[in-house]
Amino acid sequence: MNPKTVFELLHSVIEELKANAQWGTAHVYQSTYNILSLYRGNTDLKFREMTPTLIKDFEIFLRHRKCTWNTVSTYMKVLKAIYNRAVDYGLAPFVPRLFGHVHTHVDSRRKRALEAGEMGDLLFSDKNNLDVNKILPDKLVYVRAVFSLMFMLRGMAFVDIAFLRKTDIQGNLLIYRRRKTRKLITVRLTKDARDIISQVMDKYPESPYLFPFITSPEGSEEAYREYQLALRSFNHRLKALSDMFAGKIHLSSYTARHTWATMAYYCEIHQGIISEAMGHSSITVTETYLKPFKEERIDRANRKVISYVKKKAHAVTHGAESDS
Repeated sequence: MNPKTVFELLHSVIEELKANAQWGTAHVYQSTYNILSLYRGNTDLKFREMTPTLIKDFEIFLRHRKCTWNTVSTYMKVLKAIYNRAVDYGLAPFVPRLFGHVHTHVDSRRKRALEAGEMGDLLFSDKNNLDVNKILPDKLVYVRAVFSLMFMLRGMAFVDIAFLRKTDIQGNLLIYRRRKTRKLITVRLTKDARDIISQVMDKYPESPYLFPFITSPEGSEEAYREYQLALRSFNHRLKALSDMFAGKIHLSSYTARHTWATMAYYCEIHQGIISEAMGHSSITVTETYLKPFKEERIDRANRKVISYVKKKAHAVTHGAESDS
């Protein structure tokens, strides 16, 4: 196939991603294809028709459909990647700042991390009852154990823990590659992490994975679908856990990762170390995680400065009165 239009190139890239077993990325590109097709009324789109006006109109269309800004950013970044590929292939003319007036960055203002006390209660309250062999009907004890392990393994992403193999655990070390960045990660296991792992290590002897989220061959489309199903189920049960265990806090598959990064930041660990610990592709990604909490610390510093000046003004005023 020799693609000549936006939809033809999108389709070609989607097939390429599937051939490389990049099912998650293929899913995102397919979603972009579907929503763009809806916007166009199933009418093909030629590269010369990609103007700043059309791109902006597509963004407005997405917002009218109540897409979040992060969802808009995802679709725009896919479309931008397709456009850049078309320019490289000589299929489209280069238009400077074609995407310069639409939303293509991640909105990090939404707080996803727990406070230290909340995470401590969730992980360590009634620790003697943390027994994953004793599966409750709603499996909340089991979900709590998985969530706890994600935090203890430096905020491990759910996709990494879902595909975590028993062979990745070598004595007191966990050695694995992040599925998103392919970075090799080595984690020295704490006693609490080893306790959870030992409880599940031999529970599913037929599975190469530590947890039974995946049963199909790794890299297959079936494995990706099982992962998506496991993720939805995990988030559903985390919501039940937050309602039952902590009441007012919100738990999701992102919470452990964002909380670990935030706690490390509050412990004044250098951002470069946090980035390496979490296996981020760059420190820029880490800064996205920490931006809301940087702003909190800056606001706190501002209040301290104003309070300090107020106290000084008060001291000067009272000092002047006592001298008169």
